[in-house]
Amino acid sequence: MLIYKIFRADEWAALQAAGETQGAPIDVADGYVHFSTATQAAETAAKHFAGAEGLTLLACDADAMGDDLKWEVSRGGAKFPHLFRNIRMPDVVWAKPLPLVEGAHQFPEEMA
Repeated sequence: MLIYKIFRADEWAALQAAGETQGAPIDVADGYVHFSTATQAAETAAKHFAGAEGLTLLACDADAMGDDLKWEVSRGGAKFPHLFRNIRMPDVVWAKPLPLVEGAHQFPEEMA
């Protein structure tokens, strides 16, 4: 199963440069890397990245993360995937731009 992480340009660049990262500032503060499922990603983008340009959407293999990935109740009582270690480049199956078009982020067809 693929899970998704939205990164700003500098966060994505840091992961690529170092090969791993603690994530975005919110991830560092919370002590884990926040991910979303395909059905949660658009709401995550609207809530936390409204109007933001230059974003990258990362698809990661949840099964490959093993026991470091926990499913925890969060927004609206839904279970969200949380990674309790750094995200590493080998976790990333693909990365694609997440363009802002007429105020809404356009997700890749692969997520449908």
